[in-house]
Amino acid sequence: MDTNKEFEAIMAECRDLFAKKLHDYGASWRILRPSSLTDQLFIKAKRIRSLEIKKESKVGEGIRPEFIALINYGIVGLIQTEKGFADTVDITVEEALSLYDRYANEALELMKRKNHDYDEAWRAMRVSSYTDFILTKLQRIKEIEDLGGATLVSEGVDGNYMDIINYAVFGAIKLGY
Repeated sequence: MDTNKEFEAIMAECRDLFAKKLHDYGASWRILRPSSLTDQLFIKAKRIRSLEIKKESKVGEGIRPEFIALINYGIVGLIQTEKGFADTVDITVEEALSLYDRYANEALELMKRKNHDYDEAWRAMRVSSYTDFILTKLQRIKEIEDLGGATLVSEGVDGNYMDIINYAVFGAIKLGY
């Protein structure tokens, strides 16, 4: 198994979905304020946890699509952190995809560095742990938002988004292609 190739395959799948949604909706997510984006991520992660516990979906979609959504919304979060929110869609599809690619690559590079240091420990973890770690990261983001970003020692919102993306990629890898 080659983690880099698996990561890249998941990110390519996510980008394809992101591009299709950009076609259908444009960059409508530009309107999301930070707290709304955090809540969107939160409901995706809570649904994963609920499905893990209940072992049944009444909507018909499973856990893996929610991990894919977390990846894409995590990248949207990084874009929004950089650009701020807008009252209208203010970027082109091309600009949105360019920003997506930049942050997807940054997530890949971070994963490579961490994977080196942690020696592929993620492979021995349970998928449910990724879910719990993602929910923890979201709680941290909420706290940082409530503090108006005035943290003392935290890595900040962007670092938490990166970790959410990486944990969600690991979950998607473990759940198969």
